[in-house]
Amino acid sequence: MKRVLITGAASGMGLSASHLFADRGWIVMMADLNDTEGRARCTELLEEGLQNIHFHPCDVSDSASVKALHEQTMASLGGIDSIINNAGIWRGGELHNTSEEDWDTLFAVDVKSIFLTSKYFVPSMIANGGGTIVNTASVSGLNGDYNMAAYNAAKGAVVNLTRAMALDYGKYNIRVNNVCPSACATPMFLANPTDVVDQFNQATPLGRICTPQEVAEAMYFLASDASRSCNGVNLPVSGGLELHTGQPVQ
Repeated sequence: MKRVLITGAASGMGLSASHLFADRGWIVMMADLNDTEGRARCTELLEEGLQNIHFHPCDVSDSASVKALHEQTMASLGGIDSIINNAGIWRGGELHNTSEEDWDTLFAVDVKSIFLTSKYFVPSMIANGGGTIVNTASVSGLNGDYNMAAYNAAKGAVVNLTRAMALDYGKYNIRVNNVCPSACATPMFLANPTDVVDQFNQATPLGRICTPQEVAEAMYFLASDASRSCNGVNLPVSGGLELHTGQPVQ
């Protein structure tokens, strides 16, 4: 059986991915900063009849915490075949109104976390003969948004970091790719006012935002052998949100 680490696994896209990978026979290590929620969600998945699911709390922006996660993953799973770097946060606002603390926290969670999981887990993957890494970027890493400068910068960093990782790690039989979701119908996003959700739905050619399950399916594709010739790919899961030039209908 293949083994996968999924960060940000206690909710939303990470939780959907944990369910999907386990349902398809993978051994899953769920990791999340929220220890209580992570353990509860792991228990729920096990109670659903899914097997081989583990949980370990982790602050993905902290080196010692990621090192401990690696040690526990090796002890529990015996190795690793795929990493889903899904943990992330969002901050909005124009750049001059963005606090230094928000900037640093955003880059620590969204970008440094990928550096840290690579630092500790990639040597094990190399020794194991290869594997896959799937990072969660965003359509906001492919194009700009109003009032989201710091987030655009962080997800743009993930986009190009993934390209560089794909170049460096291909020789080790490690493929590195991105999923790039738009706004996603997670419980957190759906807690927005109805008119906000409707605006996002109407902005896409399909007339709806993506779901956590759909993002999880894209993650699984990029992690599995079905995508064995995909490397350095930025895969939008957006319903085509990013396709419009901005010009009015003629």
